[in-house]
Amino acid sequence: MRSISRPGFFLSSTAVAVLATLAGCANQATTAAKTPMPTTVVSVEFTDTPAPAATDPDKMARTYTSSAAKVTYGDGSVKTYPLAFNTLFSVQDKINEVKGVKHPAGQLFDAKMLPLKDPMGQPLVAETPDANSLLAVGDKLFMVTHYEYDWLLTDKTEANKAKGWYARSPMGMTLTELKQAKDGKLSVIKQSPIDFSGVDGLWIPCAGSQTPWNTHLGSEEDYDLQFSPLTKNAGKLQASLKTMSEQYLGGKPANPYHYGYIPEVDVRTAGKTLVSKHYAMGRGTWELARLAPDGKTAYLGDDGTYGLMLMYVGDAWGNLDSGSLYAAKWNQTSDQGGGKANLNWVKLGHATSNEVKNLADTHSFTDIFDAAKPEGNACPASYTRIRAGSKEDECLKVKPGKEKAAAFLETRRMAALMGATTEFTKYEGVAINATDKKLYLAMSAVRDSMTSAKGEPADHIRLPANEAGATYTADLASGQRDQHGSVIASDFVATKIYVEPALLGLPLATPDAKGNTADDNHIAQPDNLFYSEKMRTLFVGEDSLIHTNNYLWAYNLDTKKLTRILSAAAGAENTGLQVLDDLHGHAYIMANNQHWGDFAKTVPADLAKQLKDRIDVFHAPVGYLGGMPAIK
Repeated sequence: MRSISRPGFFLSSTAVAVLATLAGCANQATTAAKTPMPTTVVSVEFTDTPAPAATDPDKMARTYTSSAAKVTYGDGSVKTYPLAFNTLFSVQDKINEVKGVKHPAGQLFDAKMLPLKDPMGQPLVAETPDANSLLAVGDKLFMVTHYEYDWLLTDKTEANKAKGWYARSPMGMTLTELKQAKDGKLSVIKQSPIDFSGVDGLWIPCAGSQTPWNTHLGSEEDYDLQFSPLTKNAGKLQASLKTMSEQYLGGKPANPYHYGYIPEVDVRTAGKTLVSKHYAMGRGTWELARLAPDGKTAYLGDDGTYGLMLMYVGDAWGNLDSGSLYAAKWNQTSDQGGGKANLNWVKLGHATSNEVKNLADTHSFTDIFDAAKPEGNACPASYTRIRAGSKEDECLKVKPGKEKAAAFLETRRMAALMGATTEFTKYEGVAINATDKKLYLAMSAVRDSMTSAKGEPADHIRLPANEAGATYTADLASGQRDQHGSVIASDFVATKIYVEPALLGLPLATPDAKGNTADDNHIAQPDNLFYSEKMRTLFVGEDSLIHTNNYLWAYNLDTKKLTRILSAAAGAENTGLQVLDDLHGHAYIMANNQHWGDFAKTVPADLAKQLKDRIDVFHAPVGYLGGMPAIK
């Protein structure tokens, strides 16, 4: 296990932003030259981008903004900055260079950095750009970008439906060097794939974040590799292992315990990368990990059904390779307005990454657990019935001396066995408001495990179903204790959880003219989250089939105003959300799209045809919102 040295400067993971282009008309430039630009920002608010109408398929078929940022300065002046969506590249652009050969940006590679091909012998390209981390490294700008999964083959067949092909493929990240013009405009200098062969490859990277020491913190999200070899889902597990072995490892058997961790990419000044996986942070279907300002407390979004709320507390600032895992227990106090609860924390264990990696190399599921089949809703004596990661019950007990292996290799199952809550559904984005000590959590849908189901092994979360989901707020505090009464060594422990009214989704009883089954003026199925301390604004990106156009929203904590600031092409998911308040005098909101045209069957047939005629399903832009100066 290689440790990563931490640079001596600080880049806040909660730094926010919008893009900047200070170029204006000539008389504005002349005025600016005579009058110094005010720098202290008092507040920022955004104007609304109206939802495109069903009668305007041209607008519905593209990604755009018509919003502006109104910035109030300390001298009382108010300036308005129109925003614009800028594309840096699309996944089909041939800019990804390996040994002098240029490939599409979304090209997938094996462990020897040889390009993978699809069944037609064409480049295997992922149309799913996800997380971005735009990082200033020395005097250069670099951007790390995730590619989440392969959606379409060359003939437009969905990869997971193609006969004789892999439902999943090993994925990757790219490193793109960018140039920043004086007016703030960004452009690509060069790009290369990031090599993950030293950590056994990468499996389904989803969202990501940035560390206080200026590195990229990624994710590995996949449900299939979390399934037990002893359950009905064992076939999905074996299929995914076969894929990793044949497509990436050159026939070498794949080990499920090598995947499902938080990877980190440290970008060096010369454009070289150092990659690691933080095994001490536990194994799950991680959407992302978000670090608190203390540089050691992290919250991990566990995407799926019957998931958990996990907190990692490192032994010291910057240490993601030695620490303790805690799982939350939801103690419900109300089922209204998305629900309210008090949170208690169950300590699962303490380990180093070296310890966990050694356990991963040497253990199988049956080395860790004794397992038995449930008889109805009952287990044999000494076994505990759990639901963790699927709707299928398991009867398990940890073998003597295997508690650490269970906690760090089978984190969700161990949490359930120890009485923590494994009933969260689609727990995705995470953001932290350091000033107010608030945590924000995106639950894309309140359904399944978050409602009461007859015969559940546990029923901690008992909420009315809400397919449009909710963005939860949790209060953070110090001095909290675990189940043994020991103080948790963090000042950022979540205690009470609830939903601000504006952040609760609103389903529709019947589809509207666009095929929406959720109100167009409310957030539907929140996914990416990012909080700007300077703007006092929570940014929320949607990933939804119940909005035909997904949106990026800005929620001002002080005014409680929710504003739509970006409309994505029909069917597209908003990803890549990162906000930088001040990058060399400009501010940026990073924003990607994936799977254009992947909308629901509720869209009226005539409108669906018009949209399909206008949408290039292979186009998946990586870009940013621009138009604002630095927010200081």
